[in-house]
Amino acid sequence: MSSNKGADVGIVGAGIIGLTCALRLAEAGYSVSILARDLPGDETTTWASPWAGAVVLPYITKDPRDRAMQIASLRYYWALAHQDPTCGVQTVTVCEYWDQPTHDKSDEWYATVVPHFRRLGPDELPPGTVAGNTLMAISVNPDTYLNWIKGRLEAVHQVHFIRATVQSLDEAAEVLGTKTLVNASGLGAKELANDQHVVGIRGQTMFVNFPRDPKDPARVLDKEVRIRRGAEYTYVLPRMLSGGVVIGGVEEEGSTNTDISVDLQQDILERVNVMTNGWFSDLKLSDVKRNIAGIRPGREGGYRVEKIGNIVHAYGFGGAGYRYSVGAADIVVDLLRGQRPTTSKL
Repeated sequence: MSSNKGADVGIVGAGIIGLTCALRLAEAGYSVSILARDLPGDETTTWASPWAGAVVLPYITKDPRDRAMQIASLRYYWALAHQDPTCGVQTVTVCEYWDQPTHDKSDEWYATVVPHFRRLGPDELPPGTVAGNTLMAISVNPDTYLNWIKGRLEAVHQVHFIRATVQSLDEAAEVLGTKTLVNASGLGAKELANDQHVVGIRGQTMFVNFPRDPKDPARVLDKEVRIRRGAEYTYVLPRMLSGGVVIGGVEEEGSTNTDISVDLQQDILERVNVMTNGWFSDLKLSDVKRNIAGIRPGREGGYRVEKIGNIVHAYGFGGAGYRYSVGAADIVVDLLRGQRPTTSKL
């Protein structure tokens, strides 16, 4: 195991949070090295970022700091979608639905932030839902984007990547050759940061061919996101440059089982067809191009962005890493610069 001496900041973890922290730190003038067990291009399900839904779509919150983080990410990815067609980032049309009778439309703070926001009428809602919106947002293809940002970090910012497995943050600092760390280790923070609030959240999805509009079969639905929030969490998420969409979903907190459940496959397909009014009515499970079961890096009590001594912790974003990635990275930069309180726990 070799060390890389001289970097101003070492980052533990090469998921979307670690990579985005590296980008923002490098843009701020820091030299950066990244140590990780898993790197972009790896297809193991032991890390979450390659398998994420990766739709940068605002979510309800009353916390102004949380909103600012979401807006920072939305702005970054929106600009990127219009700058580089090879990065795997695109604008999409979203229809989001809510199935909780207690849903309060006044919580939808982003109504004045995202383009083309419109509340859906009762006749536009799927069965079992009580409210909904249509809006523009961003979809990221992790397979493409993670490799794209890694290449940019190496070529433009001379970020050095070290593949290694460590047992502690002290060991990581030794390997990286720096005392200043960003801990973006996701699920690994349970051991590395001794944070017993870290919890795995199982997800299961299917990758299938793009659907076609039932009313116009010649029209491929490659930029349409559908998501149902609440008790029956369900979604259709297009993957730019991939030829298909990811359909799901499920959130099983505390489960780290990556075996595929056939019963859940059938349940997902039924829920997706109800939500989309039959986009996938002809799809058979044998037509599925890939079945995916992964573990999202959650944290009881919410994500952690906090500076303790020479370490900035940034983890626990569950399935929302892309939504928060740029906002979290900007806070990390500010914490290292001393522009925020030493302890900034969100």
